[in-house]
Amino acid sequence: MSSDDEVLRVEGVRKCFPGVVALDSVDFDLRRGEVHALLGENGAGKSTLIKVLAGAHRPDAGRLLVEGREVRPESTRDSERLGIATIHQEFTLVPELTVAENIFLGRQPRRFGLVDRRRMEAAAAGLLARVGLDVPPRARVAGLGVARLQMVEIAKALSLDARVLIMDEPTAVLTSGEVETLFGLVRRLRAEGVGIVFITHHLEEIAALADRVTVMRDGRTVGQVPASTPEDDLVRLMVGRDIAQQYPREASPAGQPLLSVRSLSRAGAFADVSFEVRAGEVVGLAGLVGAGRTELARAVFGADPYDAGQVEVEGRPVRGGDVVAALRAGLGLVPEDRKGQGLMLDASVQDNLALVTLRSATRAGLVDVAGRRAAAARVAKQLGVRMAGPGQPVRTLSGGNQQKVVIGKWLMADTRVLILDEPTRGVDVGAKVEIYRLVNELTAAGHAVLMISSDLPEVLGMSDRVLVMAQGRIAGELAGEAATQDAVMALALATGPPEGAPAAPPGRQGPPAGHGPTAGQDSGAADGDGTDSDKERHGDQ
Repeated sequence: MSSDDEVLRVEGVRKCFPGVVALDSVDFDLRRGEVHALLGENGAGKSTLIKVLAGAHRPDAGRLLVEGREVRPESTRDSERLGIATIHQEFTLVPELTVAENIFLGRQPRRFGLVDRRRMEAAAAGLLARVGLDVPPRARVAGLGVARLQMVEIAKALSLDARVLIMDEPTAVLTSGEVETLFGLVRRLRAEGVGIVFITHHLEEIAALADRVTVMRDGRTVGQVPASTPEDDLVRLMVGRDIAQQYPREASPAGQPLLSVRSLSRAGAFADVSFEVRAGEVVGLAGLVGAGRTELARAVFGADPYDAGQVEVEGRPVRGGDVVAALRAGLGLVPEDRKGQGLMLDASVQDNLALVTLRSATRAGLVDVAGRRAAAARVAKQLGVRMAGPGQPVRTLSGGNQQKVVIGKWLMADTRVLILDEPTRGVDVGAKVEIYRLVNELTAAGHAVLMISSDLPEVLGMSDRVLVMAQGRIAGELAGEAATQDAVMALALATGPPEGAPAAPPGRQGPPAGHGPTAGQDSGAADGDGTDSDKERHGDQ
């Protein structure tokens, strides 16, 4: 394409927050009818750049040009008028309103001073047809699943006559089938001449969809490369170093059972589930949408009640439906929704890290503030949390660093059994390897880990054994050479292992070759932060 096809250009943009340089001389350009991937670790500056383009932040220096004309948007409405629409990972829809009302929210067509519902719904129907969504304009948004909500967001963007569409982690909570549907829509929009900025942590999506890639690191653009660039080279640009092993599982000798689940059942969620996790083990839990993995994890941790069965930690029963009892027994849970369930967003990094140990750090009603501060600083350093200081609000950290804080609070509590539910969803490749390193350190110290993941290569690469759930039950256990992607999917579909597959022997699983399909998610809960936050590096230097 020629420079005449350029629809958007960023030149030397700089943005600072107190004590932090969020963007430093960033250059970026987008052409009509292309998908330009924006790649970088959590905290690289991607979200800050998005907010500059969307009019939410004003740059301190540099220029923004739309179709060759310099512009200075003062608000998101200004950017929308310029034809720039942003679809954030956390949707901006109002659940109580209809699809049509959401698409034209604040811009409803009027007749004689009243909202012209007939015209609004007709226009919405045309936009829904354009994105391939078969939903009535009068349907309530609250009744739609995640994939359909995303399509409504895209229809809303197209209603603005967007020439530039920014998509921030659009596949973070979609199943593989929904991802393919989204990709088909993106290709159609590209063919219509829309320029698309596509932000993702999934490197395999770049080769499948993008035309070019711009890589950011530490608030700067460090390279612009073709989408055909090998993944290893993209990773090297992102993190500034080679990552020798994507799933660096270090096997530890298995000890005595730390977690024992016996015949656990809850009506409508799971039934007759039994398994053990031993000291030094990582046990993976795989399954399709609705298999019951998250529901089981929450019940084991005491966050939800169960109808029958028993949970034991180191041979001692743990009262069901009692989080405090689970904590005292040595259980910890990193939930799939870190923002909604794992963090106090307005509290500091220090307060979040020390949350689980608050009771033990209190004497005669007084909190050992100095001791908590020292312990939090030590764990934050161990985890490599990028922040301005332990007093920084956790809301302002990037998604990957927020996840480290969620895990870190359990490290401070010396948790014996840690349940990880989608521990790397929305986390960049560098942060993933750091989380895997923490898992290895836990098991090497004699702790046990139960890992739930919809990423099959991750489950196989980091687990010593894999339990597969189907329709609320344990469909089978796989280990060693028996633990393959085909075997997992066969059990997840309740068809049993492939004919001729060996039985699951005791042993350890090495990293799998290549990438395979994901097994879907248990729920549509947004991970929240797969995005770099407002400043991602606002304290995430």
